[in-house]
Amino acid sequence: MGSAETAGNTRLRSARQALGLRSQQQLAEAITRAGLGIGLRISITERTVRRWESDNPPWPHPDHQAAIEHLFGRPVTELGFTPPWAGDEPDSPQTAASPTIAASAATGPLAVFPKRALSDPLPGSVAADYIAITSAYRHMYWAVPPAQLHDTVAAHVKLGAGLVASVPDAARRSLAAAVAESSLLAGRIEFFDLQNPQQAQASLVVALQAAQDAHDSLLGSAVLAHMAFIPAFSGDARRAEEARDKIRAARQFARRGSGSPEMLAWLDAVEAETETRFGDTRKALQLIRHAEDIYATEEPRPSPTWLDWFSPVRLAGFKGNTLLADRQPGPARETLQGVLDHLPEHAVKQRSVILGDLAAVAVREDDPDEACRLAELALDQLARTWYATGMARVRAVRASLSPWESLPCVRRLDERLYDWNTTINALAG
Repeated sequence: MGSAETAGNTRLRSARQALGLRSQQQLAEAITRAGLGIGLRISITERTVRRWESDNPPWPHPDHQAAIEHLFGRPVTELGFTPPWAGDEPDSPQTAASPTIAASAATGPLAVFPKRALSDPLPGSVAADYIAITSAYRHMYWAVPPAQLHDTVAAHVKLGAGLVASVPDAARRSLAAAVAESSLLAGRIEFFDLQNPQQAQASLVVALQAAQDAHDSLLGSAVLAHMAFIPAFSGDARRAEEARDKIRAARQFARRGSGSPEMLAWLDAVEAETETRFGDTRKALQLIRHAEDIYATEEPRPSPTWLDWFSPVRLAGFKGNTLLADRQPGPARETLQGVLDHLPEHAVKQRSVILGDLAAVAVREDDPDEACRLAELALDQLARTWYATGMARVRAVRASLSPWESLPCVRRLDERLYDWNTTINALAG
């Protein structure tokens, strides 16, 4: 028994005892609560803690790592965990002041971040330059092919995470916020454009931790709401509560940050999309009406500059899709056509989605010619700017056209859907 007390991960055990947690079970419960406090639905067991306090503790899962660091207020590298990319390099007391970003991202697709601050401090202007580039990427998202933009944005996240510890204190929070926005953008590309939810989850965890370092509750809310999309789009009804839990956390963070009416309306739209995908279209339409009321009655207040993916027109797009799912093709068509008429010229990605939904309405109305025409228009948009979410809509329409396989319009659609460019884009995306 005496050797068991001195062996194993003494750093984590000492930190646990310093918090007054006398058993591994108590630590498991504390980490679970800490995760819930930052919007992560996790459940740590005593067995997991026992492994973490063993001689060779495994590197924690990103969500577990975020909760551990939130509980103890320091990076897991100071708690006896050795990252798999570290090799034989010893820990250093000069570990970055914002290591939560670096450590978590290194476990995912964003690769390795520097473990130490630079020896010479950087001027505060570096943060301003980084923020300017972040803003440029935000605008480029709507036009640049996602596969090309993604790698650049991911590298930008790594760069920013490595710089946070080296800028003056006055610039640190704003730089961390820009890292959070950049990692959120990476996650958006991975999920909506490239359809890689696992990679998106890792990027969103990084974004959440960076938002925490920036003390930016609204960014945290945006990240948590995007996390809700992952289980919502999974097609697994057993993940409904997981999605709803993320939305509840997002709403709490938005209240904490005094979210603008537009931010609150967007959260209604996210929840409506979630409920639509889990079959509760009645609740979804109630949420959309509430969001419409917010736009109609609330005194406008400025939204964060990064909230550029939502507007009354985008809300109507959510509504049209929900009406379609609720088997109201007439109102759905009217709503979606209004969206199509009012979308800005640069909204190519969203236009492909709306055209796909209009094509699905035509299928519901037993009009295969119109469905094929609209699906081909959606493919025209996808040829300009690839968007995996838009292609998913087109493929769903094509599947629903199976009763009309022999019609010339369906064969023509297949010619477009399975030409060289579209097929390669679909496989690459």
